[in-house]
This record gives sequence, structure tokens and C-alpha cells, in this order.
Amino acid sequence: MSTTTAAILRAYRGHPLFSFGFRPFFLFAALWSATAVPIWIAALVWGGGVIGGQDGRAWHVHEMLFGFLPGVMAGFLLTAVPNWTGRLPVTGARLAALVALWGAGRLASLAPPPWVLAAAVVDSAFLVVFAAVIWREVLAGGNWRNAPVCLLVSALALANVAWHAKDLFPAVAAALADGPERAALAVVAALITLIGGRIVPSFTLNWMKAEGVATPPPRQDRFDRPVLGLCVAALAVWTIAPAGEFTGALLVTAGVANGVRLASWRGWRCGREPLVWILHLGYGWLNLGLLLLGLAALRPGLIPSATAVHALTAGAAGVMILGVMTRASLGHTGRPRTAGRATLVIYLMINVAAATRVLAPFAGVGQPLWLAI
Repeated sequence: MSTTTAAILRAYRGHPLFSFGFRPFFLFAALWSATAVPIWIAALVWGGGVIGGQDGRAWHVHEMLFGFLPGVMAGFLLTAVPNWTGRLPVTGARLAALVALWGAGRLASLAPPPWVLAAAVVDSAFLVVFAAVIWREVLAGGNWRNAPVCLLVSALALANVAWHAKDLFPAVAAALADGPERAALAVVAALITLIGGRIVPSFTLNWMKAEGVATPPPRQDRFDRPVLGLCVAALAVWTIAPAGEFTGALLVTAGVANGVRLASWRGWRCGREPLVWILHLGYGWLNLGLLLLGLAALRPGLIPSATAVHALTAGAAGVMILGVMTRASLGHTGRPRTAGRATLVIYLMINVAAATRVLAPFAGVGQPLWLAI
């Protein structure tokens, strides 16, 4: 724990839950994900696939992409941005207000049809306000290097607004189709590519130096930037045109390039520390997701698009989120950055869950069951 972080913690006099962004957002986002999936399963089995008067699958997709993920994102960024900018973190009443706004959106998602407009406004508000907060902190700190992170958060906020516009205006729904869903997935994958490309090699290098286990990997800045640009371009093209040979070839190329990028970080030398190798596994899921997404565009009869999507969500997002949550929670509370037995168990469980969801369509499992996993 840095001296600056320690000084902030000592000076804070409010409720401990709101002393740092990761504490409430990691907690409540995790609780919501553990609640939302059973709600979706129950709706499939007993509720005719309807939740709050709306299509259950759409509700499930929205609450994972625009509910759970932004909650975890807020916890990470509200903790990381002060380190990037040198500014004080958002704490106390301001943090509690952000958490309350996020929670209001989760309740609004369950509102019946007569309240659809009010629910859309309440749900959209969090990401818009959160994007404004991140922009303010980054710009006030003169930290232009992280402007792309702000742009991606803003893009996610716009995708959420577009999602709700589909529900409110039939003409918009016809024009956008499932574009907002793809845009949100593209933002999530781009954030993993961008932020994962910083923290995975950095944490790996620090661990290797501390343990003296191997020659640290060389910096790959000249290679990393083109790979990042390629991935963002491929995801942008997929958002606009999800099928076709050009889209598929671009995604496959991005997946291969990202695999080379991952290999250059030498994660196989970090086998003794789960807090490090879990991040490599999470980034590996991103590579697989890009490859499967490309193959689904090239050969839709061979690879279901849902398989590729869940490699990105349950795999890349799920594994990276759990790895970052556990590491940040340990590091920012002054505890040793090493994984215990329980942490190792949950790492194994999230990877098994992701693999099960990705492979289920090929195992002859009934559609309602594997959709609900």
C-alpha cells in the first residue's frame, strides 16, 4: 500500500464501506451478479422467460452488460484513477450517491411496462454521471494518456441510452437491431485489451523481479500499440457489420496478434502465484473470444455466435474481473498480495464455468439449459 493511499485511509472518518470505490462497487456488483443469473434461470423455468414484463433474455443481457459490468468498472476506475492523476479519490457521500444511483438502476430494471420510460431514465443516469466523473478527474489531473478510457466509458453510456431507445421507439428498434448489445461487448473487450495490456505485463514484471524467478520480459511498446489499434478496429467493424469475410478475417487476425502479445509477457513463469497467472488466463480468454467471434462471422454454421460472445463475457470479462477484484482488494487494504486456498478455488470455478458455457452448445445439452448457465 502506497504512502498516499495509507494517508488517505488514515484521514478518512466516514463509513469504511465508502472509503474507496472498490469496496462498495465490488461488493454490490458481485451480489447483483449472483442474484441476476438465478432470476434469469427462474424466469426461464417458471416465468415463461419474462422478467418485469420484458423479454428475459434481453433483461439478462442488459443486466450483465449495463448493470454488473459497469459496477465492477466503477469500483476499479474510482480506485485506479486517483493513482493515475494524483488527485484524491471519490469517497464518502459522493461515493455513496454513485452507488445509490447504480442500485436504483438495478431496481428500475425490474419495473413493469407502465414504468418503462422512468426506468430507462433512472438506469441510463448512472453511466452518464459516472462517465462525467471520470472525465472530470482525468482532465483535472492533466492525465491525457487515459482519455481513451474515458471515451470507452462514454461509449458504453451511449450504448445503454440506445438500448433503452429501442424499447421506447419502434422505429429506433428497427434501425438499431442488436447494435447496442454488440457495441457494449466491443467496449468491454476493448477495455480488457487496453487496461489488461497495462496491468498484466506490469504485475508480471513486478512479481518476477521480486521473486527473481526469470529474466523479466522486454517492453513491447512498438508491438502493443498496433495490436491495440487492430483490436479496436476489428471490434468497431464487428459492431457495425457482425457477419462477412472481412469482419471475420479482421477478428481472427486480432485474436492471433493478441495471442502473440500475451505470449510475450511470459505468464507461464508465474505458476507459483495465482494472483498473477489468473490475469494471463483472463487475457487468454479474450484472445479465444476474438478468434471464435471471427470464426462465427466466417462460418456461422460451425461456430454459434453465442459461443463466441460467452468466451468474451463469461471467459474474458469474468476471469479478468475476478482476478482484478481479488488483487485490488488485497493490495488496497494493506494485505499481502498472494492468493490463499479459497481464492484459488474461485479462480478454478470461474474458468470451469466459462468453459462449460462455451462448450455446452456442442455437447447436445438442451437449449433452455445451456442458455441459462
